[in-house]
Amino acid sequence: MALDKDQFIEDLKGASITDLNDLVKAIEDEFGVSAAAPVAAAGAAGGDAAAKTTFTVELTEAGSAKVKAIKAVREITGLGLKDAKDLVDKAPSAIKEDVSEDEANDVKAKLEEAGATVTVK
Repeated sequence: MALDKDQFIEDLKGASITDLNDLVKAIEDEFGVSAAAPVAAAGAAGGDAAAKTTFTVELTEAGSAKVKAIKAVREITGLGLKDAKDLVDKAPSAIKEDVSEDEANDVKAKLEEAGATVTVK
């Protein structure tokens, strides 16, 4: 007996929610599968379903007070003067990666106080 896809789809359209739920459970039991979407796929399809736990602070623009931005980057990262200057010069650049939300907000505040434009991702 061949499966008539069109007839099967029409039968599904006419079924109640309870009947469809029973059908899904029967298919799961019979074939040893799960109809639940994998977590990664559900997260990608649903956007940011889970709360984000780590953030990246990106310097997007040094602003008019470039020296203050360099000093702030040095203080935040512990880099030397040349490395901090290079980081500021090649903005947009990540200043801190994989940090908590509180730390990201603190870093953002320090950089904005120095006149820089910052994005938290």
